[in-house]
Amino acid sequence: MTTRDIQGHLQEIYGVEVSADLISTVTDAVINDVKEWQSRPLEEIYPILYLDATAVKVRSEGRVINKSAYLAIGINLEGIKDVLGIWIEQTEGAKFWLKIMSEIKNRGVKDIFIACVDGLKEFPEAIEATFPKTEVQLCVVHMIRNSLRYVSWKDRKALAGDLKSIYNACSENEASENLKAFAHKWDGRYPMVSKSWQANWQRIIPFFSYPEEIRRIIYTTNAIESLNNTLKKTIKNRASFPNDEAAIKLLYLSLRNILKKWTMPAKYWGKALNQFAILYSDRMPGL
Repeated sequence: MTTRDIQGHLQEIYGVEVSADLISTVTDAVINDVKEWQSRPLEEIYPILYLDATAVKVRSEGRVINKSAYLAIGINLEGIKDVLGIWIEQTEGAKFWLKIMSEIKNRGVKDIFIACVDGLKEFPEAIEATFPKTEVQLCVVHMIRNSLRYVSWKDRKALAGDLKSIYNACSENEASENLKAFAHKWDGRYPMVSKSWQANWQRIIPFFSYPEEIRRIIYTTNAIESLNNTLKKTIKNRASFPNDEAAIKLLYLSLRNILKKWTMPAKYWGKALNQFAILYSDRMPGL
């Protein structure tokens, strides 16, 4: 929000007049908090990392442009979620993602077991360049939603049911056979669906090598999508932000309230941690 916005808000809601200098002092303190938060040391190991983005409108050189606020959520060894940072960028790409992953590494992260992404361009390569042992998993729910975009309403229920036979398969081989059967049945009407799954298959199949306890957690990036939905409510009344810093300040203040409620482990975490201890025994501390 601009200084004028805040002055108007305080006058309208509370009938209080506050000087521009005082508001500037307060907002400067917020951005200092943001910088400290964004550079704080992180934990050495995050078994799971989610990454997603939410859209923001920012004024630049006299016009409003669309940018994305990228958020990284890590789940630590205790199963507690934490937002590792916020990054605003107009376009994504290899250099941008490498910058984010390098920053996370420089802040103390030594290992990530699984990174769950929504098919963000060149992000998997940036992860593997920075954390070569990390398994990159494409969000299955994202694949399902993307598939249904091509399908008419009358066929969605039946097609979604057949997709379930793919991602609910017990093994990669079974999933591959079910994908072939799906293509044989549906390619006549919706060829783009099976083509999409085939094109992304190498990023989907890590899912089948994990036991049910871990599958439940990496099946979807809902943890971060839910966060993004809350943030969208915060900024929905803003036509645009004057700059990136203003957008980050408002998002940070909203995040600070949300993070206070994140005190419980992720669902199924106890069972998942036991499986991680078996699968990554050489990378788990104290084992």
